[in-house]
Amino acid sequence: MPSTTVTVGSSIGLHARPAGIIAEAVVASGVPVTLAVDGGEPVDAGSALLIMTLGATQGTEVTVSSDDTDVLARVAELVAADLDA
Repeated sequence: MPSTTVTVGSSIGLHARPAGIIAEAVVASGVPVTLAVDGGEPVDAGSALLIMTLGATQGTEVTVSSDDTDVLARVAELVAADLDA
């Protein structure tokens, strides 16, 4: 499965608001996407709750994986964006 690693851009990490935005985009795409931090198990990016379990703070590297390269790029862009701005 194709993947890319990006740095979390949200100033207070992947908490409820950014996780919700990312999960909403994944669900709308209809394509499976996973997120993982180094040494952790991948989680379903379509679930805000599972995204929050990553404990990813600003600056944490997150691996985004999906078979759809367009969706992969969009989700990676969201993870890297400051969604709290």
